This record gives sequence, C-alpha cells and structure tokens, in this order.
Amino acid sequence: MKKWMLLTVILSFLFLLASCSFRGMQGESFTAENIPDEPPKDEIITAIKQSANDEMDDIIESNFPEMLTVEGDGNNAEVFATKQFNLTELSSVLSETIEPEEISDVKDDQQILIYPDDFITLRESEEDQDVLLIEVASDEFVRRNYSPNFLSTYFAMSLLGNMLDVNDWGSRRQGNYKGMGSLNVPHRGNTTFRGGGPGVGK
Repeated sequence: MKKWMLLTVILSFLFLLASCSFRGMQGESFTAENIPDEPPKDEIITAIKQSANDEMDDIIESNFPEMLTVEGDGNNAEVFATKQFNLTELSSVLSETIEPEEISDVKDDQQILIYPDDFITLRESEEDQDVLLIEVASDEFVRRNYSPNFLSTYFAMSLLGNMLDVNDWGSRRQGNYKGMGSLNVPHRGNTTFRGGGPGVGK
C-alpha cells in the first residue's frame, strides 16, 4: 500500500514538473528585449555577402542568434531572430547572396525562400514588429512535418512535390506544422550570438 502511495506521489510530482515546463516554454515571446545584442546591420550584410560558405543555413546560423530548436519527426528546425532587418530587407540580402530556387510572395507578413536543401521562412514576430524571425527547416523536416494546406498558400502543390522530390506530397502527408514552433513544444536555443563572420559554419 505504501509503495502505491509513494508511486502516486512521484507520478504526480513528475506531472506537475512537466506541466510547468510546458507552460514556460509555450510562454516564450519574441520581443526586442529578448533578442541578444547583434552587430550593426551593415556589418551583418557584409558578413553575409562576403561569406565563403555556399549553404544558406550555415550563413544564417553564423550571423543571427538562435532562439528555438523545434523537434519534428526525425528532424529538427531552428528559429533565429534579428532586430536589425525587416522582412523585405533580409529577403533581398539573402536572395542577392545566394539565389533561391523559389521564392514566395509575402503573405500574412511571411515569406518563404526555397533553397536546394532548406526552406527559409521569414516572419515578423506577432509579439513585436521590430523583431524578424527566421526559420531554417531542412527538406526532410518539411517533407515529414509541414502542413500541405499551409504551404499551398505560398506555392503550388506540383512545385512543392518537385522541390521535395515526392509525387503527390500533399495527399501523402498530413503534417500539421505551420512554422515557428507550432508543431511541438519548442526547446530553448542557447540564445548566444555566435557570429564568427564570413565562412563560419556549423
């Protein structure tokens, strides 16, 4: 009897901890005061354009502070943030540095750039319009987790199937992810700006 009571107490305690953790993580906000200090805009632009790296995910990781890691089905996506750029400015810098294979129109303050191995999503923070969020999701993460209905508002299904190398991707996958941590409870990144300048990778 005592063992059952002890087990019940332990399970209740663990459940309480999990609940607190869940609420705390869900409550994370992306406001300017939560973003680590960054170099001036001109320095970031120079670092991006002069980077010896030809992988856009590495360039973003080297120049912007990581805020969240989103755990998906067999893969992760990373969310970065900046106070130095608005959506149009950063989209232009990234596109001029490495031309994306496809780029969507801006809809609902969001734009998606498709590169050979990654989907880069730019979105204004809902909590603070002075903060721009940047999500880097690999093709595999998109293929396994993204909502076809969500992505079809930005690209034709036939194009998405080609980009993801899956026939009838929209009818085969029933993911519910819509970007920026909407799939699972996000895990905090180290929020330490690594910087490192041109050529610094993962």
